[in-house]
Amino acid sequence: MKQQSSKNNWKTKLHDIIYEADTKEGKLFDIILIFAILLSIILVMLESVESFDTKYHAFLNISEWVITILFTFEYIARVIVIKKPTSYIFSFYGIIDFLATIPKYLSIFFIGTHALVALRALRLLRVFRILKLARYLGASRNLMSALKASRIKIVVFLFSVVVITIILGTVMYLIEGPKNGFTSIPHSMYWAIVTLTTVGYGDLAPHTPFGQFIASLVMILGYGIIAVPTGIVTSEMTKQDNKVHTNTQSCPNCSFEKHLDNAQFCNQCGEKLNHE
Repeated sequence: MKQQSSKNNWKTKLHDIIYEADTKEGKLFDIILIFAILLSIILVMLESVESFDTKYHAFLNISEWVITILFTFEYIARVIVIKKPTSYIFSFYGIIDFLATIPKYLSIFFIGTHALVALRALRLLRVFRILKLARYLGASRNLMSALKASRIKIVVFLFSVVVITIILGTVMYLIEGPKNGFTSIPHSMYWAIVTLTTVGYGDLAPHTPFGQFIASLVMILGYGIIAVPTGIVTSEMTKQDNKVHTNTQSCPNCSFEKHLDNAQFCNQCGEKLNHE
């Protein structure tokens, strides 16, 4: 019984260091991790410079292997301290951590896969927890909720844009014709999309006065079309709860992190949360 308790206590302490952003040890661990990720990305970037790689290839390779091994131990530790390892392995961060670790090993068997190590840049997303930027976390959650709530309106809007594009493409094909570069309706639709989005590549343009008049109307319409989805999402965001929760507690059982402040139990699996 005492040995089992000691084992659980060891796992709990390691869990707090690896997963928690509120503890002193957890912050230190994550800050070191961020610097290691940045260093790894810099090494990959330098390795892509042929002159630099030729001169320092051995140093770059050894350094990258050291970082890869450290990331491997970190990944294994994250799996060990969770009671349900699959909840971390198949989570967003779990997949990112795996993709950030495996490329160097793959490079032994498959040439050219080493460049995938740059995927480690995605691990920098952990900086939100490390620096405890709660208001940005809350804002991102509100944005995601707003996008989800307005998805039907956005789909209807995009469908309307597609219909308008088909109509405009057909009209411009009839007005300008193949002699002015509008060789087909799909090609004319490409012009309509470029004009509606105010990109304006200039590779295809109307030459007739009536065609230029239609193009002017499409350009003006484009500004309105760009503003519509912004207004839809903004309207939904005003309906979201403005309260921002600063809690970054990670469940030791399922690694769920979106807990309310002062929560005692995980609202995903019911496991008791670790508190100092």
